[in-house]
Amino acid sequence: MFMTFTGSENGEQVRREALAFIEDYLKPLEREHGITHESEVPMDLLRQIWKDSREAGLYGAQLPEKLGGRGLTIYDQCLLKEDIVSAGAVLGGHVLGELGGPPRVGHLFQFASEAQLESHFLPVIRAERTCCFALTEPNAGSDASRLATQAVKDGDDYILNGHKRYISGAPYSDFAILMAVTDPDAGAKGVTAFLVDFSMPGVSLNSDYLPISGQRSHADIILENVRVPASHVVGGLGRGFLLGMSRINVNRLLHCPTMLGLARQALMEAATYASGREQFGTPIASFQAIQHMLADMATELHAARSMMLDVASRLDRSEDTREASAMCKLFASERAFQIADRALQIHGGVGLMKGSKVEFIFRALRMFRIVTGTSEIQRNTIAKGMLKELTGKQ
Repeated sequence: MFMTFTGSENGEQVRREALAFIEDYLKPLEREHGITHESEVPMDLLRQIWKDSREAGLYGAQLPEKLGGRGLTIYDQCLLKEDIVSAGAVLGGHVLGELGGPPRVGHLFQFASEAQLESHFLPVIRAERTCCFALTEPNAGSDASRLATQAVKDGDDYILNGHKRYISGAPYSDFAILMAVTDPDAGAKGVTAFLVDFSMPGVSLNSDYLPISGQRSHADIILENVRVPASHVVGGLGRGFLLGMSRINVNRLLHCPTMLGLARQALMEAATYASGREQFGTPIASFQAIQHMLADMATELHAARSMMLDVASRLDRSEDTREASAMCKLFASERAFQIADRALQIHGGVGLMKGSKVEFIFRALRMFRIVTGTSEIQRNTIAKGMLKELTGKQ
């Protein structure tokens, strides 16, 4: 019932290859090393997975062919990411390089200089280096105008000071594409993007917190008088915020297949458990209350998938999806969490125990209503767009 959507011939081939890679390589590797959702995985093992995925033609598959990718459409990418997540591998996010690989640099390739391509960007594609995108700060989340990290010109260099907070992928990364203020009086136009190597003096990482998911995939980046060459400016002075936001509609959408892949897992776990768990001499799946929960879960999942793929098709046609992408992120995050909540309810006490798959999915999906733009921020975007269209006002 979940394979009703198909992509291009190329996309379907990559989907088959990815699922085979997960079943034949990744899951056996996880079992061999005893890796669970709570495990801290050694970096040398992750680097090996990245390289093996690259050799299999999967790491960076979403990139254009000229950059060594498979030239997938956004529609194909959504189907592929959802498949990988729903397959249930703990380290599935590393197959495409989601936690430090090519998706982190994405469209920024077109703004990089030749030197930057050779030193930073192309090594990411080859699984030789990893990176993260660093915008958020303790007092600047969705409001990027409040950025406090400063970059002050000093000869041919810039001196950076500041504190980046909850940066996804930072624990796995070798460098950051980091936003800092170069002109305090210019607002968003005074924000510049820098390539900041974590080996530079004055750079330190701090991850002394543990997110609700139990996975240490985030860290703070502390900058204390970090000297960064002017040649590490990406895209020109004052263009950092523009570069960061230029692909926001695509990025919002591409978080949805992760949420829906987790929701698919939750639904299947719930249906399987309900079919085997007996109460009063019969499987609980025969109870109408359970059947109605499963029916609602399946309906909401299908609706969210349909919305996601509609927006993906529109993006592939180069249409403006600002409001539609926000709708999709809002709806997918809210409905996916509700699906996980019902899955936990169906499991009863078993689902509440640490180590239960639905317990982890519940925690992981709760994060998505906050990270990558809260549900409230998405609603703001949707309402502003609707009112602008109705009134013709900004």
